[in-house]
Amino acid sequence: MQFGIFSVGDVTTDPTTGRTPTENERIRALMTIALKAEEVGLDVFATGEHHNPPFVPSSPTTMLGYVAARTKRLVLSTATTLITTNDPVKIAEDYAMLQHLADGRVDLMMGRGNTGPVYPWFGQDIRQGIPLAIENYALLHRLWRDDVVDWEGRFRTPLQGFTSTPRPLDGVPPFVWHGSIRSPEIAEQAAYYGDGFFANNIFWPNSHFQRLIELYRTRFAHYGHGTPEQAVVGLGGQLFMRRNSQDAIREFRPYFDNAPVYGHGPSLEEFMDQTPLAVGSPQQIIEKTLAFRETFGDYQRQLFLMDHAGLPLKTVLEQLDILGEEVVPVLRREFEARRAPGVADAPLHPAVTAARGATDGTTEASGTTDGTTVTSETTDPSDTTTKPVGV
Repeated sequence: MQFGIFSVGDVTTDPTTGRTPTENERIRALMTIALKAEEVGLDVFATGEHHNPPFVPSSPTTMLGYVAARTKRLVLSTATTLITTNDPVKIAEDYAMLQHLADGRVDLMMGRGNTGPVYPWFGQDIRQGIPLAIENYALLHRLWRDDVVDWEGRFRTPLQGFTSTPRPLDGVPPFVWHGSIRSPEIAEQAAYYGDGFFANNIFWPNSHFQRLIELYRTRFAHYGHGTPEQAVVGLGGQLFMRRNSQDAIREFRPYFDNAPVYGHGPSLEEFMDQTPLAVGSPQQIIEKTLAFRETFGDYQRQLFLMDHAGLPLKTVLEQLDILGEEVVPVLRREFEARRAPGVADAPLHPAVTAARGATDGTTEASGTTDGTTVTSETTDPSDTTTKPVGV
């Protein structure tokens, strides 16, 4: 199982000091946080993609390329790659290039984003969000697997005899997660391709995401990729820790109350009760995170949001120290002990698995032999005439 952090890269005023970081300060803080993630023993750093204030991560591959050059083991991912408004050809080439530079330590999460105005900025119509996600990913999937692609669809100019370069590292494309907050069509899409499904369950009740994950698992098996238990699931989460739970709540409350996303709404206590937000002692964080398995079943990736709402960099780095030293080691041990037989391992590129085996003197399982989660297929995933059910 993989543990890591993700960031939306917001530039938010610290409500306790009134100071707002500059864009330069926030970008550099993000890089510091990513390097700290590897230092404390986390597995994954993921960045969002945004093209509007108050966010700064408009170029994820640039950021992740910087981190790749300064890390050895950290898996570099996205918390959203905008499959609806990015050109699939550019995604294919950018992330294949990053994959080579990072020696395979790359995967990405497809998403539609949550900012309506971004669609017309990139020449698209938000009313076509789901069809764009379906068609663009079908093309991306082929670009990484077929050396020569002929393509014609609704939303971009046709391709004739096109080869995306560079080709994926060792012929194995980056692993893809499909992220969703609300859309069953995206869970269906993830299941159809045998990809991972990431339920970014940071704002809505667990019952909502329980239904999405169950749909994904059921359809994953329907398409012949394995049992429902072998489906690859990731979860989001938010946390803030201090040795004493009362201190954690007191310190975090002003950031929660004034956060642009959920401030001035439900109380901190209500939000903690209804969503995965956990504020308290390390032991309380451990207990709440372990409870996710009871709700969602065994899963492969847990990412935490820790650097938002104006929290200063010093505080975030302190949080990462606690996470890496006191929380994640216990979570690794407990999740492993409770994991049912036959559950898929977290996905890794074969090059990463081989490198880690050579370094550690062991053979480290990646969950699959070809870098994907597909164990068998009853349909041709490159056949764009076959659409996922319900789309």
